[in-house]
Amino acid sequence: MKLLHVDSSILGENSVSRSLSGATVERLQSEIPGLEVTYRDLVAAPIAHLTAHHLAGPDQDPPSDQMLRDDLKAGGAALDEFLAADIVVIGVGFYNFSIPSQLKAWIDRIAARGKTFRYTAAGPEGLAGGKRVILTIARGGFYGAGTPIASFEHAETYLRTVFGFLGITDIEVIAAEGINVGPEQREKATNDALAAIESLKAA
Repeated sequence: MKLLHVDSSILGENSVSRSLSGATVERLQSEIPGLEVTYRDLVAAPIAHLTAHHLAGPDQDPPSDQMLRDDLKAGGAALDEFLAADIVVIGVGFYNFSIPSQLKAWIDRIAARGKTFRYTAAGPEGLAGGKRVILTIARGGFYGAGTPIASFEHAETYLRTVFGFLGITDIEVIAAEGINVGPEQREKATNDALAAIESLKAA
């Protein structure tokens, strides 16, 4: 079984989402013998954002620009990693109510027509079903259901929509809320999230 571990927070060792995604991978390794893990740090090795040239690039034979060829190759590698994974664990940074641009750039490479979705006479169809996706999110405030600013949350909601569009229905979310409220809340939220991770099973 293969697991793809993706981190997107720009905060490095101070990142709660990174610590939670790492703990999640460790937990699953303890539950699934022989689990093969591939790690992608979208901050240390960012994927370029799409341009019109990127969209046209795959249809060129071959693309004339060396930088474009290299970038298409990198994007193809990211897509291949995603397609090969049975489990995808994503440490989700949360800035200005949404995901980091680095994570959006990655999503733009894995949301590939003919690979992870297609359009049919009956409407769009996801082609990446059967995967398990676990999102570990750290949010500075309180954005959960029923909170006054729940409608400001565009990270979990967006990612659920995207992965659902790709045909993935097994999506789990572990969120640490209010980590910027103060040290005590940060510790409590982190510990609560870690406790949830300890209950994760192989399937």
